[in-house]
Amino acid sequence: MSKLRIIDDDHFHDHCGVFGVFGHPEAAKLTYLGLYGLQHRGQESAGIASSDGTDLHLHRSLGHVQEIFTPQALENLPGWAAMGHTRYSTAGDTVLLNAQPIMIDCNKGKLALGHNGNLTNALELRRRLEHRGSIFQTTSDTEVIVHLVARSAARNLPGALAEALNQVEGAYSLLVLTRDEMYAIRDPRGFRPLILGRLEGAWVAGSESCAFDLIDAEYVREVEPGEMVRISRSGIESFHFAPEKPHQYCIFEQVYFSRPDSIVFGRPVNKSREQLGRLLAREHPADADIVVPLPDSGVPAAVGYADESHIPFRMALIRNHYVGRTFIEPEQAIRDFGVKLKLNPVRGDLEGQRVVLVDDSLVRGTTSRKIVRLVREAGAAEVHVRISCPPTISPCYYGIDTPRREELIAAQQSPEEIRKFLGADSLGYLSLESLRAAVGDTEGKFCTACYTGAYPTELVQLEVEAHRES
Repeated sequence: MSKLRIIDDDHFHDHCGVFGVFGHPEAAKLTYLGLYGLQHRGQESAGIASSDGTDLHLHRSLGHVQEIFTPQALENLPGWAAMGHTRYSTAGDTVLLNAQPIMIDCNKGKLALGHNGNLTNALELRRRLEHRGSIFQTTSDTEVIVHLVARSAARNLPGALAEALNQVEGAYSLLVLTRDEMYAIRDPRGFRPLILGRLEGAWVAGSESCAFDLIDAEYVREVEPGEMVRISRSGIESFHFAPEKPHQYCIFEQVYFSRPDSIVFGRPVNKSREQLGRLLAREHPADADIVVPLPDSGVPAAVGYADESHIPFRMALIRNHYVGRTFIEPEQAIRDFGVKLKLNPVRGDLEGQRVVLVDDSLVRGTTSRKIVRLVREAGAAEVHVRISCPPTISPCYYGIDTPRREELIAAQQSPEEIRKFLGADSLGYLSLESLRAAVGDTEGKFCTACYTGAYPTELVQLEVEAHRES
């Protein structure tokens, strides 16, 4: 008899992605393609809202973008404007009610809203709103924004959005669609990316430039921190809705989350990741024969490490890209079953070799331990683990699903203790100084709270306590 098991990994999980098109006859289809390009940012649910000028239409479901948006589903999303969202839950359960966009009809009109980020004061605001009579339909923090907009005394939607967003704290990149307008909005610290582009006279907005490439849209610029861009038939208008705050771009976007073929925070991601590897090689050289990446996210840093150290690069771990979240396991247990489903060693490349194993991050360490063992069992003489970021010691509360502090191995153990746990011959982490240098952070504009524990916003403690209780 076989059993069903959940196959998990040892990385932080992607948060969400947003994408929208205004002024194109195939807006919904282009938004579908944009979300397909952003699938890596969320694999639990997806949705698209469209406008035909008289009404809004919505389709959303659990699952992957390609499964959800059938030809018939897209036919039911007419209009010249559309915006969509792909989700991995960082706040709220994985149920259809929490899928986005969220659509409401209130005194500000009918609107759909999609949110990438996390609000650190959402619990306090939700309690306050419920005390005043608001009835919540979801457990998502995004609904807090919707209720604040609906309760605003402002006479128009831009004013209501500004009033609502000046009450929230944390990370948010938003797309809002009405019957005749679309808004692209980024929080004053700029935690999450949001960019604007052009396509055949239409405007597009999204989380990453790789989604623009798929539809041949032209990258124009980033939405600035604290900026609200209003897109209508008349063109675009822009204003800053909040007092200026120190910028805090999420540095992990450059380390792991964003696709390497994207431009994020004005910098090519692949360029940053290869530079991470080069600086890692300078800080933690190894007397080795080959450099092997943990595919796929460790590849650019491994390329940089190999280039800098003049050690041959080998794709000696082959990834199976067709493993779902669950898999039927034989009743007779197979050691390291989950890892073997995803990765298979190339024994001819590993036998008798001193191996530098490069990965982008180390979270719990449990999966990395199994991979080190896998490489040794394939015949490697030595295994030297190199991580292209500093030790992760603190959870993120700005739109990333991370373990509790007590589950982060670097928060509990020293690098030497971690090396022994992994069973590696050596272990090297990139320094914070080199990380900042690799992403071009000369002015301290990146958030590094996951490496330092120094959070840039107030009211984080509320989310800390909620995280511990969950």
